[in-house]
Amino acid sequence: MLADPFVLLLAGHYAGDYLFQSDHMSEHKAEKSLTGWLANGAHAACHIGVTLVLLLSARALIGLDISATGTCAALAWVGLSHGLIDRRWIVERWMRHTGSTVYFESGRGAPMVDQALHIVAGITPAALLLTALH
Repeated sequence: MLADPFVLLLAGHYAGDYLFQSDHMSEHKAEKSLTGWLANGAHAACHIGVTLVLLLSARALIGLDISATGTCAALAWVGLSHGLIDRRWIVERWMRHTGSTVYFESGRGAPMVDQALHIVAGITPAALLLTALH
């Protein structure tokens, strides 16, 4: 049962990051200001909303076995983890402490590490929550 929630959470992630994220969210979500926190919160809320629609659609259309408790826990984790990772300091710290400083400073590595963190630390635990709490 883990595969279905994981695929839906991954689809929600990509939709939230690439289909529904506005330029304003993208440009400001990491700023240390009220604007930054609001943009970050709006972006995390977008992820929660699109993922909820996907999960409820799968429940209605294919009978995906998810509970309200598991869904709430998974969505809370998606929102919190996504918002935290997108503040960008975790990505920078990770890259500097794993010997990828040059890759980080070139601007090429951070987007890939960002996506890897979202999958490993965000989506996977959320899928496990959905599966365990059904």
